[in-house]
Amino acid sequence: MDDKGVEDAAILLMSLGEEEASEVFKHLAPKEVQRLGETIAKLKVVGRDKVEQVLTRFDLVAETQSTLVSDTDEYVRQVLRKALGEDKANLLLDRILQGSDVSSIESLKWMDAASVAELLRNEHPQIIAAILAHLDFDQTSSVLRVFTERQRNEVLVRIATLDGIQPMALKDLNEVMSQVLAGGERMRKSSLGGVKTAAEIINMLGSSVEASVLDYIREADADLAQKIMDNMFTFDDLDKIDDKGIQAVLKEVQSESLVVALKGASAELREKILRNMSTRAAETLREDLDSRGPVRLSEVEGEQKEMLKIVRRLVDEGTIVMAGGGDDQFV
Repeated sequence: MDDKGVEDAAILLMSLGEEEASEVFKHLAPKEVQRLGETIAKLKVVGRDKVEQVLTRFDLVAETQSTLVSDTDEYVRQVLRKALGEDKANLLLDRILQGSDVSSIESLKWMDAASVAELLRNEHPQIIAAILAHLDFDQTSSVLRVFTERQRNEVLVRIATLDGIQPMALKDLNEVMSQVLAGGERMRKSSLGGVKTAAEIINMLGSSVEASVLDYIREADADLAQKIMDNMFTFDDLDKIDDKGIQAVLKEVQSESLVVALKGASAELREKILRNMSTRAAETLREDLDSRGPVRLSEVEGEQKEMLKIVRRLVDEGTIVMAGGGDDQFV
């Protein structure tokens, strides 16, 4: 959801009152709650006209949804695939349609990285990998940063070599939490982990940690390291996006964030982004880059990661296409 959509949702929740809004929040994911909460906190005063616009728009949307679908399973499949893309949707469909429960793991998503790391620190790397494979990539990367270098590397190797998780293989997780999965042996294997998952997590770790992890994996299994690198996406890979795609990305990036992110970009990538902006916007960006003093590497990497999240979402949605490394491949 874009910034305007989040703001409209925040205004709608504020208009509902505390009791009703709290019921809505119960059905949202941790990141959605955080984003909406931050937006509500910033909305000190909202004019009557704005509130009426939001409520009118909500009424119109609600009217078009008055008839419920008959085949709810198929509806869930289509909605998730459109919203999340084929790969991410398939990770959830088995659990949703078979009524399984991952409430204990889901509860970790509400915890800060240090707390999750402390909870898992003394567990076997295979158990840690099985749990972290269920979490979002950015949360997993934050947890791994808290671990020691050796433990972080061991866990990432195991995530990269996971080809699925059988419920019976997760019994040891009961020592960490009350229950991970319901349905037991009848549930089909969940396609979690693997090279792509490891690559996504390493993408989020930052360049200094990234190099250490890849060196460790390369020593243990050079082929595996290469497969992970082939699936990784770095900020410099923005150069593989065509001009139309770059323009789509720029529409969703704040000017201040772009300035910080580009402080760590190559000259070629800077020029590509500048030529896809209006003349005035490009001049302003050049001036901001020239006048901005030194920026902490952590800040640069943080803003670059936020841009990469936008790029991945647009790729999943089919809004932009990235050229591959050869043979006219696309990802």
